[in-house]
Amino acid sequence: MKPRRKPLALRKPDYFPAEQVLTGLTAPRLLALGREFEQFRFVHCELSEADLAGLRFEDCLFERCNLTTAKLSGTALQNVAFAECKLLGVAFGACQDMLFGVHFDDCQLRYASFGGKKLPGTRFNHCSLPEADFTNADLTGSTFAHCDLTGTIFHNTQLAGADFTTATGFSLDPEANAVRGTRFALAALPGLLDKYGLLIEP
Repeated sequence: MKPRRKPLALRKPDYFPAEQVLTGLTAPRLLALGREFEQFRFVHCELSEADLAGLRFEDCLFERCNLTTAKLSGTALQNVAFAECKLLGVAFGACQDMLFGVHFDDCQLRYASFGGKKLPGTRFNHCSLPEADFTNADLTGSTFAHCDLTGTIFHNTQLAGADFTTATGFSLDPEANAVRGTRFALAALPGLLDKYGLLIEP
């Protein structure tokens, strides 16, 4: 049996025409621009509770934006990066599946939900994810670099080849998730054995 190949990570979008770098937008102003956005950079936008259902974003960057509890039903996020954003309670599971691809750097993702999403090779870098939900998600080959995963839910999650070596706070049941080849630091051992009620001495 051949070893499973590590999924290729999407290249983060890094080119944005000058006229497509927009700062300080509110939801009404964003929606007035149209329904499809390609190679846009959004900076310091206030989009909390915005209804972005059905919009399409491709090769876009949201930087220092607030999208807390934004509605993403049927929204297309195709290679979209989020940097230093507030994304509390965002239901990414409601996004369109086709070409779904996201990146997260220094983001607040408490209570965010990724239920059922295919996220192979996704990188979460220096993110706060307390009580986020990855039930039934595919995180094959993904990385949680220096992330806080306190209370994060992993159930029936595909974690083959994922990297948790610098993640903290997580509790994960190896019997309820696919963890072949998943990387953990030795200090994470207690978080893998919580269900057994074992006392591990330092």
